[in-house]
Amino acid sequence: MGKVVLEATVSIDGFIADLDDQVGPLFDWYAIGTAKADYGDDQRVFSTSAASAQYVEQGAADTGACVIGRRLFDLTNGWGGRPAAGDAVFVVTHRPPDDWPFPDAPFSFVTDGVASAIRQAQNVAGDRDVSVMAGDVGNQALRDGLIDEIRLDLVPVVLGGGRRFFGGDGSPTLMLDDPRIIEGDRVTHLVYNARRDLRPASTSNAEIEAALREAGSGTAR
Repeated sequence: MGKVVLEATVSIDGFIADLDDQVGPLFDWYAIGTAKADYGDDQRVFSTSAASAQYVEQGAADTGACVIGRRLFDLTNGWGGRPAAGDAVFVVTHRPPDDWPFPDAPFSFVTDGVASAIRQAQNVAGDRDVSVMAGDVGNQALRDGLIDEIRLDLVPVVLGGGRRFFGGDGSPTLMLDDPRIIEGDRVTHLVYNARRDLRPASTSNAEIEAALREAGSGTAR
């Protein structure tokens, strides 16, 4: 079974879109280079840096299915019935749409929660990864311990407010290892291992304060 990956492009202040659900310059890195890349759909080809193109295409090859929320589904109209990545999309929603114009598209509407959507996506993905969109749905998956890896496509822009990568309230406190870093143009790709059994133990504030005092006293001598 592949990994469950939480991912999105994000501003340096932690937003994946503004309050009007507009991405502004967040996706500029997809169109500023000469290296071609796509997410497995030759009708959606990007021109980005060589490093980002390799990152995108490897991610596409590894992804078998996606889990998204109803907000993203409505905003994109389900990408016209073609998954943005992987072979199938599982939409977490309270109620399936009544007027979905692509009934034969590989989209499933899951009404019994995020965990169920991820399980169904894993059944389709097999040995490939399941991509979970950041935001409220992604935060629920992270809170429930369902995420194996976190990928941030970090763009050097400050949006000042909007839709958070880690959703609203209730995000867990996590200690992650240092990321794998892929440097593109106008974007830095950060890949974090989020498996619970690999997280280092946290250091208490008291221990940190004691270490700083000891370091200070050593300098004074």
